[in-house]
Amino acid sequence: MKIVVLDGYTLNPGDMNWDAIEALGELVVYERTAKEEIVSRAADAEIILTNKTPLSAECISQLSQLQYIGVLATGYNIVDAAAAAKRGIVVTNVPDYSTHSVVQLVFALLLAHASKVSEHSDAVHRGTWANGPDFSFTLSPLHEISGKTLGIIGYGQIGQQVARAALAFGMQVIVHTRTTKAEPGLEGVRFVTREELFRTADVVSLHSPLTPDTTGIVNSETLNLMKRSAFLINTARGGHVVEAELAEALNSGRIAGAGLDVLSVEPPPADNPLLHAANCIITPHIAWATVEARSRLMAIAANNLRSFLCADIKNQVN
Repeated sequence: MKIVVLDGYTLNPGDMNWDAIEALGELVVYERTAKEEIVSRAADAEIILTNKTPLSAECISQLSQLQYIGVLATGYNIVDAAAAAKRGIVVTNVPDYSTHSVVQLVFALLLAHASKVSEHSDAVHRGTWANGPDFSFTLSPLHEISGKTLGIIGYGQIGQQVARAALAFGMQVIVHTRTTKAEPGLEGVRFVTREELFRTADVVSLHSPLTPDTTGIVNSETLNLMKRSAFLINTARGGHVVEAELAEALNSGRIAGAGLDVLSVEPPPADNPLLHAANCIITPHIAWATVEARSRLMAIAANNLRSFLCADIKNQVN
């Protein structure tokens, strides 16, 4: 079978190999594929693997040999799964591969605001410490996160692991989620309404899927509920945030800062208001991208395909 990877660079920019997938068929890997190139590149492929290259109903209808689409991510909205199902094409995804990596970035973003490591390191390298009169200096007030309240919106695997890490840091944890459930080791977590969470949390961290109910949940109304000293962390989906309203809140000092790994459009247009907002740390959607997480992703993707070829389908989403 011919296997075509449409956008392999993001998963494997050269520090891994494709051996596990290559063992399953004739493999062709493209680093990136423009929309107008999809049909010509995958015309004779039985299997397509894609991360963010979209496969629309129109595109799928032109791929007569296609039997299987493997999404190299957890979210699979880039594939018209219903159109694929009508053709009998299996669509799979890769769940639960990056939980610990995402948790790590959540606290990296939070600690970047609390401890300002980068700013102080830059100042030291500029000579501020060497030329200063004191044994120590701070550029602005630093803060402990121990004793602070972390509010988590969304309580799946990632939200639960964020809660565990927060408890280990000595934080109080409150959660807003559709279904409340006690989890081992998380007995100290308290479930609250969305309004109470925004009003009382020192840090709000978003971990819910993007649904009609969660689209734009961070807006002028909820931002106005937050403490002026509070931080917002978003490693989930950019669509959770009304970006112009968050930028206004940051620039006016309505909240203390934000740490964002996702934006509504990626890569962002140059006029995205958050790119120039005050106290806003932005990373380029890297929470999932540690070597360890990408290695797990590759292994699960290969196992998904192997299972499909053995008529024992795993992680099917359509």
